[in-house]
Amino acid sequence: MVEIRPFRGLRPKIELVERVAALPYDVSSQDEVMAKKINPYSFYHITRSEIDVETGAPVNSKEVYEKAKENLERFIQEGIMIQDEQPCYYIYRITMNGRSQTGLVCCSALKDYEEGRIKRHELTRPDRVKDRVDNILMTQAHTGVVFLAYKAIDAIETIITNWTNTHDKIYDFVAEDEVAHSFWVLDDAALIEQLTSLYREKVAATYIADGHHRSHAAENAMRAVNGQATSDEHQYYLTCIFPDTQVYIMDYNRVVKDLNGLSAAELINKLESSFEVSASAVAVKPQASHEFGMYVSGQWYLLKAKAGSFDVSSNIESLDVSILQNNLLSPVLGVGDPRVDERVDFVGGIRGLAYLEHKVDSGQFAVAFSCFPVSMQQLFDVADSGNIMPPKSTWFEPKIRDGLVLHLIS
Repeated sequence: MVEIRPFRGLRPKIELVERVAALPYDVSSQDEVMAKKINPYSFYHITRSEIDVETGAPVNSKEVYEKAKENLERFIQEGIMIQDEQPCYYIYRITMNGRSQTGLVCCSALKDYEEGRIKRHELTRPDRVKDRVDNILMTQAHTGVVFLAYKAIDAIETIITNWTNTHDKIYDFVAEDEVAHSFWVLDDAALIEQLTSLYREKVAATYIADGHHRSHAAENAMRAVNGQATSDEHQYYLTCIFPDTQVYIMDYNRVVKDLNGLSAAELINKLESSFEVSASAVAVKPQASHEFGMYVSGQWYLLKAKAGSFDVSSNIESLDVSILQNNLLSPVLGVGDPRVDERVDFVGGIRGLAYLEHKVDSGQFAVAFSCFPVSMQQLFDVADSGNIMPPKSTWFEPKIRDGLVLHLIS
């Protein structure tokens, strides 16, 4: 069973929260982050502090991490962020397009991550992990929230629902992207103990939805400070746990730069051994697993994987992204390891099908593929089996905002 605990969150003043809150450090492009530099309260000054380093230092230089520390200290000294006096849990609701998900912000035990009770489904890149380790060690804080999911327990959800129904929100704002964010402080000692006990007794595992690099970095940072820390805060890290019944996974689509020497007609001909192919008068958003949309030469096609083209007994090979890679991208278009092959790129479903069309019509790419989203059950099955999903399998929306609460580890 998993261990969670409350913590003394460092949070923005109510009147500044909308200006502080920022998308996760790895979601926005450099240009998007630079556009926020003019806002002195933006949390990017801490998570993407290279925007404040004028010397042209690399983003992974010591100077960048020192600037993050300096900026966080400024936020505290100027009263932009204030630490709660007592350990609390926090409740965070995100609403996008009329659909809400409500999670519990808490500290999760890194021991559970090490021992596999916080389950992962993606590999991590050492350079990206080191970047976050250096940020954690320099700021002495977990500045980004890891998005976890769990198999919903009614007793837990009842406590959370009752609290949100009977207590005022501390924060309540709509961000620039029209996503609404609501935040409650749960400071009742009896309910805190009850929630802690319910997780310890009822929840066998939590699952990383978004935040594999932040989780791995928190573990590495913990190892780096063991024996030197003045408290055990470094043995826990900042997470928000959402029930699986509310989590929304969007499609994660593919675009390829060329047709591997084929014409569009030759490409379609080669696909017919593994797929049923039919032209479509409208953009194809797959409505079922094992269906794909393909946009090439100004025309959409619906592709349906034929029986026998994949191993239905394998929780990896039966994933749609695996079917697409193994039956089309690799053998027909010559795309190798999608983690490193520069001919393929990935487009989150939040951008829509028109964006795929634009990528092809502009000449940047030759063909685009729309996919059916992975389900939470598929994610659970892969993680429970100890396997790793293919790269860029899941796109979770809406995104948790950074800067609403921090966990200090010093």
